[in-house]
Amino acid sequence: MTMPPFTTLTAIAAPMGEPNVDTNQLCPTRFNKVPRGPKHAQILFHDLRFNAEGSEKDFVLNREPYRTAGIIVGDRNFGCGSAREYAVWALYEFGIRCVIASSFGDIFVNNCYKNGLLPVVLPHESVLAIRRQLRERVGATLSVDLAAQTVTDVAGSVHRFEIHPVRRKCLLEGLDDIARTEQYRERLETFETGYLRQRSWLRSGA
Repeated sequence: MTMPPFTTLTAIAAPMGEPNVDTNQLCPTRFNKVPRGPKHAQILFHDLRFNAEGSEKDFVLNREPYRTAGIIVGDRNFGCGSAREYAVWALYEFGIRCVIASSFGDIFVNNCYKNGLLPVVLPHESVLAIRRQLRERVGATLSVDLAAQTVTDVAGSVHRFEIHPVRRKCLLEGLDDIARTEQYRERLETFETGYLRQRSWLRSGA
């Protein structure tokens, strides 16, 4: 299995300054059994975006031009809470390919990597400055270069971020965990053949 590679991204960025955005806000619990697909675009931040009868609330992703945002610039502890992968599915199906924040929930970060979404950690002051730029220039874009590990802000300043080299490789090449394991198929089969040759009783079931 593979994912779409993540190399570079230039997209409208939505500023969201609330700290501790949790996975239940990203994908409310009652939607956890919805199969992954286009419906998750509506599920994202559902209770913050919609009233009970379905009408829209005044929420950043309901405003133009953020309906087509590809990046969210959040605050600290983005994606905290329960370990639901659905939260990342909702972001991805809406069109979000990168979330920038000063810190993330650990499990949320792992789920991002497994689904082709890039979580970028920048210093808190840098994140504040970028959100300020985005509010001053509504609809402005940010550019993310994974190979160079940089974010270019509205003013043209470049912010470098860190990422584990294996995670970086998998995103650049579009590899999920299964596809990455498949890269070692020949070595695994060689090991298995030699292992069973030395332990023939495993084949016979004795």
